[in-house]
Amino acid sequence: MRKDRAGYLFLLPWFIGMLFTIVPFFASLYLAFTDYNLLNAPKWIGLENFADMFSDPVLLKSLKVTFVYTFVSVPLSLAAALGVAMILNRGIRGLPWYRAVFYLPSLLGASVAVVLLWRYVFGFDGIVNAFLGWFGIDAISWTSDPDYALTTLIILHIWTFGSPMVIFLAGLRQIPVMYYEAAAVDGASKWRRFRSITLPLLSPIIFFNLIQSLIASFQTFTQGFVMNNGGGGPANSTLFYNLYLYQQGFGQFNMGYASAMAWTLLVIIAVFTAITFFTAKYWVNYDS
Repeated sequence: MRKDRAGYLFLLPWFIGMLFTIVPFFASLYLAFTDYNLLNAPKWIGLENFADMFSDPVLLKSLKVTFVYTFVSVPLSLAAALGVAMILNRGIRGLPWYRAVFYLPSLLGASVAVVLLWRYVFGFDGIVNAFLGWFGIDAISWTSDPDYALTTLIILHIWTFGSPMVIFLAGLRQIPVMYYEAAAVDGASKWRRFRSITLPLLSPIIFFNLIQSLIASFQTFTQGFVMNNGGGGPANSTLFYNLYLYQQGFGQFNMGYASAMAWTLLVIIAVFTAITFFTAKYWVNYDS
């Protein structure tokens, strides 16, 4: 009994924190069916907020931006993470230092300071244009051009591959070397060893990183907010779904509509997570 009390005592901070989470959670669900502007009492309007979302061209644009960002940046980021992890797994000298260097961007990538630095790097007088100028390529206003603005944020996301890289590296360390030695004796090429040994045995780690990256990408906010001063410009090309939600809730005080958007995002993330779990049985191998 004393051990039980000690366990509950350690769980007490979690229970207290849950009170600050569960109440807003259900409050936002109620507000999603109301017209609420923070100044007047919520007015019940049923599914009107959700119906308005289908006819909101800006919201549909924000969904498109978020989908493009997610389905381009996540695979490229995971591929980069796996590639670097395999290089570091070769037992190079100074591994802890390299691991820390590659991991650091994942800690800072979503920070305001790094996004401001990124805006400078891809600015008209930035480092990227200076580098391209050496090859006679005219300068481009990357962050001010609707055709390139989102691309700069995708590159930023790819650059922050450190977190999945560390997890991939840990997974690679768990694959027995004898599998590769046996395959080499049988004459298997490096590509065949990667495809037949590394990928199947690493598939649970790939699955975990994929789920984590998908959820995080759908919730992207800071990069779009800072890059173009909270407007999602130019021409809404970096207007992420979460950024538009913020504009509706805290810019125009449409809290009911913003709550409906938040719950829609929850459903979208749940659907794609469920699809990933459903398809996992066809490509994730848990046999060692």
